[in-house]
Amino acid sequence: MQSLTLNLQKSSYQITIGKNYFSQIPKLIDQTFSYKKITIITDDNVGKLYLNPLIEAFNTFDYQIGVMTIPHGEASKSMGQLEEIYSFLIEEKMTRKDLIIALGGGVVGDIAGYAAATYLRGVDFIQIPTTLLSQVDSSVGGKVAVNLPQGKNLVGAFYHPKAVYIDTAVLDTLPHREIKSGMAEVIKYAFIKDKKLFDHLSKLNYSTLKDDYGSIIRTCIVIKAQVVEEDEKENHYRMLLNFGHTIGHGIEKKYNYKTYNHGEAVGHGMYMMLQGLYKKNMITETIYKKSLELLNQYELVLDLDLDTDELIEYIKNDKKTVSDKINVILIKDIGESYIETVSFSWLKEIMEGIC
Repeated sequence: MQSLTLNLQKSSYQITIGKNYFSQIPKLIDQTFSYKKITIITDDNVGKLYLNPLIEAFNTFDYQIGVMTIPHGEASKSMGQLEEIYSFLIEEKMTRKDLIIALGGGVVGDIAGYAAATYLRGVDFIQIPTTLLSQVDSSVGGKVAVNLPQGKNLVGAFYHPKAVYIDTAVLDTLPHREIKSGMAEVIKYAFIKDKKLFDHLSKLNYSTLKDDYGSIIRTCIVIKAQVVEEDEKENHYRMLLNFGHTIGHGIEKKYNYKTYNHGEAVGHGMYMMLQGLYKKNMITETIYKKSLELLNQYELVLDLDLDTDELIEYIKNDKKTVSDKINVILIKDIGESYIETVSFSWLKEIMEGIC
């Protein structure tokens, strides 16, 4: 196991990365913190695999454990599901001295984290991410949220976990589609900050990726930690982490969060932005071809029939919208990105002929 520290102005926390140490997590929590009552929030897929082993490991210690299981999928990041979680926490008589554990992927981490941030004005929580996407991205950085019918993550907070425990062995049970979804976020980090990571990923494929999970996850977390430490509340610099997300969130909304998962939509969002930049001569043919090759290598270019005007209307609800403009993340070169405030007409022009 190895640990990284995310250092913030008011607090810091450890991110532990290892393999086959899942059963040791309760011991690590017991050695580091002092809680008596714990509520574990998970989903019906993850719970079948990892809930009982986690509870059995906790039973070695003197904890009162409650479990809230939610349906898997993006639809669970709703106000209705959040209210059910609040009701459960009240029934369990959870207090500010107790702990919430998010056991699952990004959906579980987001809604459990937001519940922790808002219940009793703040209860401690710990992330145990079980998907590649949540391990490389959403479990670190303190962004927690739920969706509204009008758009994704429109209700949220910056609320950091007390710790993050990443066991790469749990990825062995992930279906290929979920690994692909996580790779979209990995490739995003390569595009915005790390050409060496981009080149390394170019030499791998889905059959050889497994042996490198630990180092890849660590690389992504180091990048994210550096960005979050500089701009915790996403005032500007942290927006770089949203490359591909502006269009991606529009795609997710277009298909009601059912047809394509987050990583698939973000992957195609990156493709659309890169293709638009190439058509406007803002990146070279070499950069574009290498980028497209990597996205295709990891099966992240979708076969979509999108209406540009419809997609723009979904994008207008994005958090990065300011009046009639929006902040978008663009690429100068592989590993070199920047933030640009553009009009929706400019963004529409980028997407014209691509959708």
